[in-house]
Amino acid sequence: MLCTARAVRARSVTARSVSVGYVKITVLSGGVGGARFLRGLRHHLREARPDGIGGTTAEITAVVNTGDDMWLGSLRIAPDLDSIMYTLAGANDEVRGWGRLGETERVSAELAAYGVGWPWFTLGDLDLGTHIARSHFLRSGLTLTEATDRITARWDLGVTLLPVTDDEVETQVVTDEGSMHFQEWWTRHRAALPARRFVQQDVTTANPAPGVLEAIARSDIIVVAPSNPVVSIGTILGIPGIRAALAEASAPIVGVSPIIQGAVVRGMADACLTAIGVATSAEAVARHYGSRRAGGLLDAWLVDETDADSVTTLEPVGIAALAVPLWMRDVGSSARLAADALGAAYALGAEGSV
Repeated sequence: MLCTARAVRARSVTARSVSVGYVKITVLSGGVGGARFLRGLRHHLREARPDGIGGTTAEITAVVNTGDDMWLGSLRIAPDLDSIMYTLAGANDEVRGWGRLGETERVSAELAAYGVGWPWFTLGDLDLGTHIARSHFLRSGLTLTEATDRITARWDLGVTLLPVTDDEVETQVVTDEGSMHFQEWWTRHRAALPARRFVQQDVTTANPAPGVLEAIARSDIIVVAPSNPVVSIGTILGIPGIRAALAEASAPIVGVSPIIQGAVVRGMADACLTAIGVATSAEAVARHYGSRRAGGLLDAWLVDETDADSVTTLEPVGIAALAVPLWMRDVGSSARLAADALGAAYALGAEGSV
């Protein structure tokens, strides 16, 4: 049963300056947008307290979508986990928006010559090193969580990455031309084939990965990153037990819109939203997630300043809204967005101080 304080959170919130203490933050995240938000959150906390992450300032846990994962050329690919890891490690390619900085693609060219893999899904040589390591750990008997812990230990991330599940829940896209893996629909067809529905295989029998439910339960603040609502956040919420854990969490849940002025920030999430009958707007996505007091997900929702009109329209459905700059053009702007998300959480009564 939700607490009385949360039941009255259908009001506007305002950002405010706060000082840093110890805080536990859990972020539900997809790939690129989530990666940039997490980098901004880490930067904000390090700037607010010079001893920063790794001391006693904060504990950040990212619960990461694995619905985009797949086996390709006998290697286990985990796009969202890797995008976040590379971004936090400062090793990502900012121009392309994915993969490693300074990549070469000689191995992919050789594989293509042998007819192995997908010629339209190119993996860089450095990136292949990650996939080979992950596949080695998995074949050695480790779970995806354990393999991720081994892989991320190489980098000073300042964030604990948890796959949402150790079970394989690959997303299939059903189209008029048949069913295909999400990566084929997304990368090869650029989401141009109208999707009828998205199916996460075996999701109903999947279990949350170790540490996921615990991270949600002990959080002071939970943030829904600006990620694809359908195939990223939707996959996370589809794992049995996670919605219930979020409903019972004592922490306020603040979401960040991935839609600005009726357009997606990156990628083709609009095609995903269209497939499930949700309009491409910040307000529509908030309504899709729903108010926590009415059995949905959100206590508060951050929209861009250009979507400020949706603030008052969301209040009656129980979602407190705040209009702030959402564009994450660099680390500084991402950090300011993270600060606004934390400020909204504290305005809603989060424990501690940040």
